[in-house]
Amino acid sequence: MLEREIPTVYSTRMSGLKQKLHCPAGAGTEEFMEMPPGALVESIIFILRDDPGIDDDDATTPPSKGSRAQGKAPLFEIEDIPLPEPGPTDLLVRLSATGICGTDLALASGELGPACRILGHEGIGRVVKRGSSLTESDVPLGQRVGISWVRDTCRSCAMCLRDGGETRCVAQIHSGRRVDGTFAEFTVVPFRYMIRLPEGPSDEELAPIMCGGVTAYKVLKICGAPPGQWIVISGAGGGLGALGIQYGRAMGYRVLAIDSGSQKREYCLGLQAEAYLDVSKENDISAAVKRLTGGQGASAVLVTAGSAQAYQDALDMLAPFGTLVCVGIPPPSQSVHFHPLALIDRGFRIVGSMVGSRGDIQEAVDFVRRREVIHRVHLTTLDRIMEIANPHASTNQVRQSPFHSAAVYVFVR
Repeated sequence: MLEREIPTVYSTRMSGLKQKLHCPAGAGTEEFMEMPPGALVESIIFILRDDPGIDDDDATTPPSKGSRAQGKAPLFEIEDIPLPEPGPTDLLVRLSATGICGTDLALASGELGPACRILGHEGIGRVVKRGSSLTESDVPLGQRVGISWVRDTCRSCAMCLRDGGETRCVAQIHSGRRVDGTFAEFTVVPFRYMIRLPEGPSDEELAPIMCGGVTAYKVLKICGAPPGQWIVISGAGGGLGALGIQYGRAMGYRVLAIDSGSQKREYCLGLQAEAYLDVSKENDISAAVKRLTGGQGASAVLVTAGSAQAYQDALDMLAPFGTLVCVGIPPPSQSVHFHPLALIDRGFRIVGSMVGSRGDIQEAVDFVRRREVIHRVHLTTLDRIMEIANPHASTNQVRQSPFHSAAVYVFVR
């Protein structure tokens, strides 16, 4: 394999946790089974302050534990909580790694409504206890599993019955939103929505695939562009866009990365994007795309940037019969304007995409197993979580800073 720049994963050792860093298949279950009922385990808890007079810089001001006030700056801390108990058809999973996603920050700040106190939805771990209705033939102890944004679905609505539609189930349960998430030593998952993972790739490599990775893969899977054709990734220097570059190259596409700044240029080209365009230096970004693609335009434009302008520019980048895939979410105050004649005359297709099904996750993981999508891991300290969840910056500012845009954070036991 050629040496190249690869996405960076910042990992955090959770100091004070009582379990081993990694648990080989089948190992550690005897140690776990000796833990008495009601034993305390550690979790990262977020706390919303409910006193409008609190100064975020005043470290001596005690947080309001358990406050559910929305829109306040969250604090994160480690607390001991009772060991979760699986129901008859549930599994208790000992987590070894979990990523942190922008959605976690949005939940913590109240932007997405009520949330659980334990966030996280990019978890990797192993089964350490089965519910009373499950047997070894259903799932062996030590089975490696992944935990994603969708934690369970109804399996009976029109969405669930549609191929690949489970992520739009009308009754879906989200990790960290309806049930406790993966910022913890242990969590409970329903057996019927278990995501089995292969041995081989490290926990740190797999954790980001549970959300950002599968989202990037699913976007490319549905874009409809034939291999060998040009695709554009708008917002390519962000975490999702960077994964999109790698998956795009692995799937045989010619990737044109669009973002802003020389740092993003070096980063995207280091990921083997075939070309890069800087929106801050192009007077007409759509014309520049046409020029680079021999006047044809791209077979697909994947907008991962949360910008209305990125969408406004995207249609003019498309080749006839091309597809615009919508992933990035602009603020509600921003709108996009186009005339239907543009779609009618040129046969454009516009589709939306979000995360992926369990099958999509396993397909995305397979690229990691084959070493076609790779993460570089840096270990750091737990106190970085407050830097990641900077209370003085909006979620978009955090995502767009030079440090955060090229990084995927993973907390590791």
